[in-house]
Amino acid sequence: MTPAINTAKKAGIPFELHEYHHDAAAESYGLEAAEKLGVAAEQVFKTLVVKLDGKALAVGIVPVTGQLGLKQIAKAAGAKKAVMAVPAEVERTTGYVLGGVSPLGQKKRLATYIDASAQEFSKVYVSAGRRGLEIELAPDDLATLCQAGFAPLAV
Repeated sequence: MTPAINTAKKAGIPFELHEYHHDAAAESYGLEAAEKLGVAAEQVFKTLVVKLDGKALAVGIVPVTGQLGLKQIAKAAGAKKAVMAVPAEVERTTGYVLGGVSPLGQKKRLATYIDASAQEFSKVYVSAGRRGLEIELAPDDLATLCQAGFAPLAV
């Protein structure tokens, strides 16, 4: 069990867990997940943490096929500038290791934004809190659990 799974269970939302053998040599955790689960890569989302205006941290959830647009997440958050957060700060704040950062069950609740493309799917996949474990759920349920909004974030 991970905090992400516990969060989904506690909320009573429908979800499915998908486990696969993670290859430490994989260049992209997200693309590896899509390949090993046999799902479209556009449906698998990665969780990235940014620092807004040099102060607050925020989460951007984007398809593994793209990158998080720093200008886009800054705009969505009403900030002037966003930069990628330092890995140690990401792990300390979320409670997860890189490559297994889930948007669910983080140690500290951060403002969260989901790329609008998620709304094109009935289900999306995000990390369930460790490498090799994905949680499948409806985009609206993900937004509810993360208290997130949808915005165009991917570039």
